[in-house]
Amino acid sequence: MNFGEKLASATRRNKSFLCVGLDPDLERMPEGVGILDFNKATIDATSDLVCAYKL
Repeated sequence: MNFGEKLASATRRNKSFLCVGLDPDLERMPEGVGILDFNKATIDATSDLVCAYKL
């Protein structure tokens, strides 16, 4: 499956065209939480609501 097919599948599955940017503002991140853990938590919390992620 190529990228376009994966994107179309995710769009249909989640009924969404939303793309979440995974580029946190370091000054606003919770203290003691690393970028990787923060982004993983963001993905876990939104995976059923969006069709893509941007790094």
